[in-house]
Amino acid sequence: MINEQVEIVVPADILESWQEILNILCQIAGIPVALIMRLRGDRIEVFASSQSEGNPYHPGDSEHFQGSGLYCEYVIKTQNKLLVPDALADDKWKNNPDIKLNMVSYLGFPIVLPNKKPFGTICILDNKYNEYSKMLENLMQHFKMWVESNLETIYVNAVLSDKNKRLTDYLMELQALRGIVPICANCKSIRDKENHWHRIEHYLIRNPEADFSHGICPDCMKKLYPEI
Repeated sequence: MINEQVEIVVPADILESWQEILNILCQIAGIPVALIMRLRGDRIEVFASSQSEGNPYHPGDSEHFQGSGLYCEYVIKTQNKLLVPDALADDKWKNNPDIKLNMVSYLGFPIVLPNKKPFGTICILDNKYNEYSKMLENLMQHFKMWVESNLETIYVNAVLSDKNKRLTDYLMELQALRGIVPICANCKSIRDKENHWHRIEHYLIRNPEADFSHGICPDCMKKLYPEI
């Protein structure tokens, strides 16, 4: 099942619970930003953003993923935690795009789908130097697992729904094929399930819903192809 390709649609009630998680993170840590980022094709977008004072990020904001220089690009590509206490003092991060929004510290964790493909990140940012506490890291790891558990439920339901649809389509197609009735291409006689041939008008009176495929009845075979 984990190899299935399905569209992940997060229900409103789950998205609301994620929003509450981000708000709690900001309140506990005393920081302006907590985000859930999502990878969509060649772009990375803000999927959910804390409702906190001083937060410059809005749901739907997006950037090209490859080569963006974002903290979250590193987290998704490495599938590892990233802690940057002060980007301004770090040559690797001092020019990253979040600096323009005055976000100089970062802590983020990867979020993955049940098929092991990346969904995005859960992360927090601050506009000042911040090493973040071990307690906060543990809390974020628990929230990460909660989000991944929600995604697993969504993913499995989506796979089952897709498989059920395909099975229903197959059964309908099979039923349609079983309803096709052989008709003689020459005299238009109809063959029933017992392999008996009937004049078309007699058959249609009893089976008005039937569909037809062409064949040759035994009498016409003798007339048209006596050598067979």
